[in-house]
Amino acid sequence: MAAFFFIVMESINYLVIEGNIGAGKTTLARKIAAEKNARLILEHFDDNPFLPKFYKEPEKYSFQVELTFLAERYNQLKQELSNRDLFQPFTLADYYFTKSLIFAGATLKHDEYQLYRKLFNIIYNSLPKPDLYVYIHLNIEQLIENIKKRGRDYESDITPEYLLTIQKGYFEFFKQENDIPIVMIDTENLDFVENQEDYELLKRTIFETKYDPGIHRIVL
Repeated sequence: MAAFFFIVMESINYLVIEGNIGAGKTTLARKIAAEKNARLILEHFDDNPFLPKFYKEPEKYSFQVELTFLAERYNQLKQELSNRDLFQPFTLADYYFTKSLIFAGATLKHDEYQLYRKLFNIIYNSLPKPDLYVYIHLNIEQLIENIKKRGRDYESDITPEYLLTIQKGYFEFFKQENDIPIVMIDTENLDFVENQEDYELLKRTIFETKYDPGIHRIVL
């Protein structure tokens, strides 16, 4: 098993861990990156000046916030993924570029979204795709609870309806993406932040199986 584990590890140069708002994707990415000395790419969402305004007045600021995210995500990933660190075994990111399209689909009006999608399509294929994409799934109630716990003021106006729309956007993306392995892990019964055994189980699920392209749903 140990030898197979390293074979799987060596096949992963670029790993993405995503999830809905409040799913714990960044916490998990930090833990794995620290343990395995991976190069970590974290989304700089706090730098978006339109985000607090968007959560209060989404109709007014949706296009500005999504366009800013598009530019910032592209610039960050283009720079980070083009500079490989030979002293770190793989790169781990807490978001994938398609997140831009998923969130835009949940917030923009039809004509704005059509324009946004044209811009997205122009630059999407210039970025590398991950060797493995992991989606951490939680139900809406748990997401809301986690969002309240971390206490970010600008997230206080996030509604269950908005989270459900984002979740549906991810699920639609999974159905359309056939080129990469997508592992959707239901973590509703886990506490990988406080419980080491849960964390180890989740880590084994990610790294000890070689997944083929397509969707793989796992309930832990």
